[in-house]
Amino acid sequence: MIHFAWPWIFIMLPLPYIVYRWMPLANKEQSPALWVPSLKPFNNATSAAPTTTRQWWKLALALLCWLLIVGAAARPQWLGQSVELPVVGRDLMMAVDLSGSMQIEDFQLNGNQIDRLTALKAVALSFIQQREGDRIGLILFGDQPYIQAPLTFDHATVMRLLQEAQIGLAGKSTAIGDAIGLAIKRLSHNKDNQKVLILLTDGVNNSGQLTPEKAAELAKKVGLKIYTIGIGADSMEVGSFIFKHTVNPSADLDEKTLKMLADTSGGKYFRAHDTSELADIYQQLDRMEPVEKDKNIYHPITDLYHWPLALATLLCLLWFILHQIQLYAGKSHE
Repeated sequence: MIHFAWPWIFIMLPLPYIVYRWMPLANKEQSPALWVPSLKPFNNATSAAPTTTRQWWKLALALLCWLLIVGAAARPQWLGQSVELPVVGRDLMMAVDLSGSMQIEDFQLNGNQIDRLTALKAVALSFIQQREGDRIGLILFGDQPYIQAPLTFDHATVMRLLQEAQIGLAGKSTAIGDAIGLAIKRLSHNKDNQKVLILLTDGVNNSGQLTPEKAAELAKKVGLKIYTIGIGADSMEVGSFIFKHTVNPSADLDEKTLKMLADTSGGKYFRAHDTSELADIYQQLDRMEPVEKDKNIYHPITDLYHWPLALATLLCLLWFILHQIQLYAGKSHE
């Protein structure tokens, strides 16, 4: 059906009559006059002058143009049939550790030894790409946390910003509590969506103002579910080509705190020793059930104002052409 976005503009329809009715007429006494001794030379010209009844088309065209202009100003629109749009999804924030320990090369990808951050990127980028319907944000943390990407449906931008992240960009230490606090600040005002934080780290909280315990309590209060992922292999050979010994590169990983964060907030703790386990963890996260909200009713709208506006322009042009023709005919008759 046809709908007018600004119907109140139709109150301007009687404006021409109001102007005609209340504006003062021109003073006829001051109209110019030509004094001649006789009217005989003007008898034919007078009889050829157009009468008032022959000017009806001017008034009709003018009124029609005004009606079309007012109608166009009221923004006529065509409303299509209503469409129900189910709204599903989550507000999902990813917090990625960029501390110095993330440069340890204890992961493998396609047969090549890579550092922890590179392995994280390889798996996380595919995960983000598949999160259709979720708003995703990105937090990078080290000494302090930073919002690298606010919550957005623009997953391509989030992926690019994660790809550009570098070790040490946010400092060498690990402020896990502050990273959770920043996520809470960004997600707490979203009351309808399911709020999820995926925290990826390979160390222990050794920086920042907010303790992990306090951060876990705040997350539980606002309904933020935290999924923690501990990254790092349990053993790695180091040394020269001849003399090698095995070390635990994840000795500093505070699994106890990560489990506490997940349990307190209603999430889950995962342990990723290699790239395949990390990919499996993301597959498990991908199966989280979204929260359905009330369906939105969408009416496709097509603006129609340009049609009456174009017709009014053509009628005004027609009025001008006919008026000029009439004037030329009158002069030719004289």
